[in-house]
Amino acid sequence: MKRFRRRRSPRFSGQSFNKLIPNMITVLAVCFGLSGVRFALAGKWEFAVAMIVLAAVFDTLDGRMARLLRAQSKFGAELDSLSDFVSFGVAPGIIVFLWALEPLTNFGWMAVLFYATCCMLRLARFNTRLDDDKPSFAYNYFTGVPAPAGAGLALLPLMLDFQVGFGPALAPWAVAGWLVVVGLLMVSQVPTFSFKRMKVPQPMVLPILIGAGLVIAGVVSAPWFMLALLIIAYLGSIPLSVIAYRRLLKEAEQMTAAAPVVTDPNGMADSPTGAVEPSSGDRPAKLH
Repeated sequence: MKRFRRRRSPRFSGQSFNKLIPNMITVLAVCFGLSGVRFALAGKWEFAVAMIVLAAVFDTLDGRMARLLRAQSKFGAELDSLSDFVSFGVAPGIIVFLWALEPLTNFGWMAVLFYATCCMLRLARFNTRLDDDKPSFAYNYFTGVPAPAGAGLALLPLMLDFQVGFGPALAPWAVAGWLVVVGLLMVSQVPTFSFKRMKVPQPMVLPILIGAGLVIAGVVSAPWFMLALLIIAYLGSIPLSVIAYRRLLKEAEQMTAAAPVVTDPNGMADSPTGAVEPSSGDRPAKLH
């Protein structure tokens, strides 16, 4: 009798479902951002701002999930940039315009266009500089305010209004000027802290966890007050980041100048012995 060989089930080519999870999170983020515009059109300002906050949360999760699942790809990086532009460039600008800048007509819309353009340029600059060689300490800093933080700064007047209730009609020109300032911060060369890559000393772990618990309790109890306080604290950290960056840059220049130069037998000068090229592990991983 002939032996019947067991047929193997066919294997399907393509990506696994796990590889798609980061991209699905990115799509959720852009859906939250556009939903913020929908709530703004209905006059539900608190829901509109909450949608942008959720978009920022999911924008943080997609990159983390991509690195965890080793699902980084060029497609995911481009998708993330487009999502950031919609969620943190277009949506906050439209929300602020509908909330306070409509009385200014064309001038209010010009402020919105300026903010959105600066966000677009900031994202393009970030993507083109991912492979640039920089000192190892520079990877702990962003160049300019990142897009999610820029959206939070743009929506700060709304959060203060939710808490204090001063009303947008009192100072539409001030809101327009603030939107322009936030756009300039995003495209500026000001170094800002990148808290994602900062290492926490062991004695500070417990106090930071306690502080995180207090922040979460504050967000649950008084969300707009706590979110506004966090954004104001971030704004206050920008001068500190500039001082810290300049100090580290000065120390690096002094170490490079003090390091001896080694000359090889062919008469060619090598790099200083104290200089260390940043390894690929020091560079921030590309988005999924």
